[in-house]
Amino acid sequence: MKKRIAILGSTGSIGTQALQVIEEHADLFEARVLTAGRNAELLVEQARRFLPQCVVIADEARYDYVREALADTDVQVYAGADALCQVVELPSVDMVLTALVGFSGLRPTLSAIQARKPIALANKETLVVAGELVTRLALEHHVPLLPVDSEHSAIFQSMMGEEAAPEKIILTASGGPFRSFTLDQLSQVTPEQALRHPNWDMGAKITIDSATMMNKGFEVIEAKWLFGMEAKDIEVVVHPQSVIHSAVQYADGAVKAQLGVPDMRVPIQLAMSYPRRLASSFPRLDFFSVGSLTFEQPDQERFRCLALAYEALRRGGNIPCVLNAANEVVNLAFRQGRCGFLQMAELIERTLETIPFRKDNTLEDYLACDAEARRVAASFLN
Repeated sequence: MKKRIAILGSTGSIGTQALQVIEEHADLFEARVLTAGRNAELLVEQARRFLPQCVVIADEARYDYVREALADTDVQVYAGADALCQVVELPSVDMVLTALVGFSGLRPTLSAIQARKPIALANKETLVVAGELVTRLALEHHVPLLPVDSEHSAIFQSMMGEEAAPEKIILTASGGPFRSFTLDQLSQVTPEQALRHPNWDMGAKITIDSATMMNKGFEVIEAKWLFGMEAKDIEVVVHPQSVIHSAVQYADGAVKAQLGVPDMRVPIQLAMSYPRRLASSFPRLDFFSVGSLTFEQPDQERFRCLALAYEALRRGGNIPCVLNAANEVVNLAFRQGRCGFLQMAELIERTLETIPFRKDNTLEDYLACDAEARRVAASFLN
């Protein structure tokens, strides 16, 4: 029987690659639900190709366009944020791939967990914002959280078959396009430069986060919740070739790592097929063409966002939620040319200093904190 997948964010980088995996294994997987934020045209194209049970366009202004474009099919069309939370609960859905960008992934992920749907997690902000709440609910409802990020998938794979807990997690980072830039050079960086990642093909928001190393900071927080590690036991290593996707060190000093070409379809497929490992036609790693592998310490003075993420993780409570909200505001502002590259970290830090610490947060608390942090960050931006 085919596994029926709901892809939240099917028009983004992860979503489109997930559909490639489904196409490659059409005998094993089926796209049951597809959702998009604003890209109605691509959503319609995907719906006509994969014929899911339903689609959701989050931007309600695009609802009529999608409905009319699919009127000659049996595909049901819904719109709005609430619909995202409802479609993941459908009895016909066996697994939910959460590939939404940013804070928007939190509520649908929680709805899917409460509906006892296994989660293939590509939306790292869900754990950044509310890791304690999400992991507690997943435990209560016996729902697996299967990592899709290449780094966390690598850690997951390096822990397979091990009874012992890790001594340390080693998160690799490409360093982004500005790894060797000075502070003076970073002050002159343009959005166009920042959107050219040397190794990975990703969406605009995550590409900027990679350039500032905030993405790696988010992954540190995500690793804490996925693998039960403390901040001091999660080490970031800059590895420009992106061949070693991450590693785990054990108490005897042994280090296990997962290697491969930079291709997100590999961790997507593993999350969808786990515990099976399926054959694929994806490119293979050629050690002879790789040549050498190099490693560096990350510079947390030049890339302050990584340091701010570690600080937010250590403080806990609502502070990672503040970090994410402020980052979403300044990331968009930078892409729109309304703030400089180095300014992003400065504005995030000011927001972190302004919002008070709160412990033991509910979903409503996180929603209120997110809104408050966005207002504060926007006021500093203005």
